[in-house]
Amino acid sequence: MHPLDVVKTRFQIQRGKTDPTSYKSLGDSFRTIFRTEGLFGFYKGILPPILAETPKRAVKFFTFEQYKKLLGNVALSPSLTFAVAGLGSGLTEAVVVNPFEVVKVSLQANRDAFAEQPSTLAKARQIIQANGLGLNGINKGLPATLGRHGVFNMVYFGFYFNVKNIIPANKDPTLEFLRKFGIGLVSGTIASIINIPFDVAKSRIQGPQPVPGEIKYRTCFKTMATVYKEEGFLALYKGLIPKIMRLGPGGAVMLLVYEYVYGWLQENW
Repeated sequence: MHPLDVVKTRFQIQRGKTDPTSYKSLGDSFRTIFRTEGLFGFYKGILPPILAETPKRAVKFFTFEQYKKLLGNVALSPSLTFAVAGLGSGLTEAVVVNPFEVVKVSLQANRDAFAEQPSTLAKARQIIQANGLGLNGINKGLPATLGRHGVFNMVYFGFYFNVKNIIPANKDPTLEFLRKFGIGLVSGTIASIINIPFDVAKSRIQGPQPVPGEIKYRTCFKTMATVYKEEGFLALYKGLIPKIMRLGPGGAVMLLVYEYVYGWLQENW
């Protein structure tokens, strides 16, 4: 799935048709990256997500359950509880993953051959030495990451559990699997469509600036407004197709694993 993430980031950081590095289409992006950067060009920035994946997923699903329990003491409808717990888990998750995202986006934006780009550790050290640990350095773009993960998880969990409770369960294991997978697929797709403006803002803030030495993209909503003003409404949805291709089925699989593990823990602990 990582090649789709590289392509998504490349689309999000390109600034319209006037950008000389602009890709014409999804197919063109794959062909160009392969031709100019080689096969390993699709795996730039892969180490940060590998390192972050286990704590990220653990935080996502563990905190979702904890927020859901806390909200049991509040007068919220069950349907709203899922969405609010999802929002809380997304905000918590964002704090954990943002430093990894800063390094990943910086590596993915690099168009040099894979062998010529700095290592993950060297890039992280370079960012910290230049700009520190704060919102100008290794935690750059945190508000946009909070928006991206908070909105995604709110829709993702809220839609999945509410729709799953509406559509009757099936006794046939295969049909039941397809029911849950289908709902998870739609959940991941809808969440991706709704949260992608935050994703575009995050990539612009964490990626290379148009003019070296000048920071054009600073804050989340101001970046969205700038992109909308200069490039149009659809620019806020750059990279949507590869994002859906990755997080639609990926989101379904994550929920199925979560349901299986959670069910097993309930029965055996």
